[in-house]
Amino acid sequence: MKLTSSAHYSIFLLSSILGLSSATYSSHLEDDAPCVARSPTTGLYFDLNAISLSPPELKDGNKLSKDARNSSWYARGHDYPANFTINICAPVIENVTDVVGIESSRWKNVSAYYERDDKRYSIGQQASEPFFRGRKLVLNYTNGSPCPDDYNMGSSNGSSRTKSTIMSFLCDRDAAPNVATASFVGSMDECSYFFEVRSSAACGGIAVDPNAGGLGPGGVFGVIMVIAIAVYLIGGCAYQRTVMHQRGWRQCPNFSLWAGVFDFVKIWQVRVA
Repeated sequence: MKLTSSAHYSIFLLSSILGLSSATYSSHLEDDAPCVARSPTTGLYFDLNAISLSPPELKDGNKLSKDARNSSWYARGHDYPANFTINICAPVIENVTDVVGIESSRWKNVSAYYERDDKRYSIGQQASEPFFRGRKLVLNYTNGSPCPDDYNMGSSNGSSRTKSTIMSFLCDRDAAPNVATASFVGSMDECSYFFEVRSSAACGGIAVDPNAGGLGPGGVFGVIMVIAIAVYLIGGCAYQRTVMHQRGWRQCPNFSLWAGVFDFVKIWQVRVA
């Protein structure tokens, strides 16, 4: 069956609308929000904001949400003589003070630390730029407390290196939403610390920048419905006019059906009145 010019026009209109919607939706994915990384191999977006903790909102000294955490993520040191407190892409929730080798103005930016022998050591300042190293999603914290002098290769000016943290994120689809499990892997010289963080946030997906004003799932469904109705009307009218040679209201697709529905509603209203 040959397509009429009107049918061709309706198909062209549908493809144009779909292409425009796709291009608009994809453009929103190009702007990476803080704590978001895009895989160079799969193109998926990894949004770690779900496991980035903020201090709970308080009212009259009480938490507004009973489920809000009032502590950061913890990692046991096991054979290391200290446990670790970590946050993702943000400073720790705890009020950190008296950090070894860190100016007081920078205490509020500590994102990972541990306590040992009644001293508090920073293992990295806040950073919110995760990235991919090969297929691994990682996040680095740097500029922590000074490293031990023993590992400065004999420098006479004291330690010039500072403690840092490397976190590797692993996908855990069984994990509850907004939950992360941090595990301490090791430290070769008490200067660089390596952790693995398991979370469903590390599984990846198509994420839209919330500040970009993109369509949500409901909006996308609405656009699809509008396009479907438009194609139904345009294609139906084109068929009725060119093939069935109808004119006026009878050009509308399924005119008899809709006319019957209208008459039924009209009669029902008269009876109710």
